[in-house]
Amino acid sequence: MKSFLTSLIFTFSLFSAVAQLSAPDIVYTKLGPLTIQPVQHASLILTVHGLTIYADPSGADNFKGQKPPDIILITDIHGDHFDIKTIEAVQKTGTLLIIPQAVADKLPAADKVRMLVLKNGDATTQSFIMIRAIPMYNLPESPTAMHTKGRGNGYVLGIGGKLIYLSGDTQGIPEMRSLQNIDVAFICMNLPYTMDVKEAADAVLAFKPRIVYPYHYRGKDGLSDIKEFKKLVEKGDKNIDVRLRNWYPGK
Repeated sequence: MKSFLTSLIFTFSLFSAVAQLSAPDIVYTKLGPLTIQPVQHASLILTVHGLTIYADPSGADNFKGQKPPDIILITDIHGDHFDIKTIEAVQKTGTLLIIPQAVADKLPAADKVRMLVLKNGDATTQSFIMIRAIPMYNLPESPTAMHTKGRGNGYVLGIGGKLIYLSGDTQGIPEMRSLQNIDVAFICMNLPYTMDVKEAADAVLAFKPRIVYPYHYRGKDGLSDIKEFKKLVEKGDKNIDVRLRNWYPGK
């Protein structure tokens, strides 16, 4: 009986941890459904055609019950994007880390066995996924900025005829504003680290993704007003689908 109760408590705890996450969304591609699972802050999971991608995984408990990643994308060296303990906890044999050089320099030797370093402008195709690294940085450019140009990567993924954009930590830089044909965008907004809601909305209205998720919106003074972001974007272009999801389970 004790063994049964222990198992039941463990199962309930696991379910509770998973149940805190927002329900996944589906975007249909030529490869079949792409599942988008918001996790926490900058972390998310993309699953399509049997392949699973983690972006900036942070907090191993947030990934309990999820399929282990085939690919992990890391955007930058800061702890809310690059969490060595979580990487080591969630990866499986054969997981590929796609990272900027600054992250590679900080990886333990054991985790360097399966990694691919991309600098801004580089691209690779892994299985059936195109991955292109693009700039992410603060404005005005400065050697003392929290995010300097060239250190970290935003990513554009080509998946079954759809283009998915992960902003990483950035402001509304020209490289973002000039993006074309983006189907799904994940846009950060948290002062003083990236940009405010108004700047984020203005940048989105410049490149007009079909779907946009505000994410990474916890700043120094709390959570950004994502409802205001939605209002500004929809006022500028009602055809952009702004999807508000809970990236901070338990808050």
